[in-house]
Amino acid sequence: MPRMLDVSDDVRAEIGEDEAGRLLAGDGAPGSYDCTSCRTPGDSEQERTSTVLFVGEETAVLAFAHATCIPSQVVPVSEEQLQGAVRSITGADAGAPAAPAARTPAAEPAPAAPAPATERQATLGITCGLVLVEGDLRPALVVEPDGPIARPGSTSPHDDFLPLLREQGFSDVRDMNQLPAPNPGWSALLAMGQLHAVLQPGTTGNPSAWWQAHQPLAVSDGWRQAATKAKTVLMYAAPAGTIGRQPREDLMRQALEQAAAQGVLVAAVMPLAGT
Repeated sequence: MPRMLDVSDDVRAEIGEDEAGRLLAGDGAPGSYDCTSCRTPGDSEQERTSTVLFVGEETAVLAFAHATCIPSQVVPVSEEQLQGAVRSITGADAGAPAAPAARTPAAEPAPAAPAPATERQATLGITCGLVLVEGDLRPALVVEPDGPIARPGSTSPHDDFLPLLREQGFSDVRDMNQLPAPNPGWSALLAMGQLHAVLQPGTTGNPSAWWQAHQPLAVSDGWRQAATKAKTVLMYAAPAGTIGRQPREDLMRQALEQAAAQGVLVAAVMPLAGT
């Protein structure tokens, strides 16, 4: 039976016209599926459905999502992330506990990112939480390294984390009740209901990973629903030791306000990349 599939030009270019035609005719496209964005059931025979192609270095995986959640598109990911997505699709990760916040070592940053010097390897921590801004609970990422961040190639003991981010378009936060400004080219990759990476503009025109989870991070249902609804995420960043691991979102908000008052908090609004 024909499917109500949206196949973007980018996806069509990757899979070819013949494969796109087979999908639209119902060959190889499931009738029912779990939306790769909101993780709720969908039916490509009854509702518009987006084809989402995750492309790694050696592997590509085609997934499906409600067209109302995200448009059809190609999502570049690392091969490691893609293998994790495959395990998620096949159910190998089923039953893993969800957590509203997580902290993992950062992948090696791109040259333009605030990379730690060899002598001072720092870990970038990501905490996911909901922040009340302009009357709405908004999904936020709070980034804080566990030590000073040096400019690439520098051996200076000075912490350049915030100056590097300001140079890349992040703005100082003066008032937590106001939305930060957008930072074009930056985005957050939420795929298979998990946070995979923060992407920055690449030198070749394609986005590259500024921060990348070694393992995709689970987020709370409330955070994911808010991100899917808004299609944007707020990213706040502060130097090491400023925010800390707060057990509750109200305490995280209080720490963010204190950082803003001290002039050591930058932020930006960024869209969701992929799902």
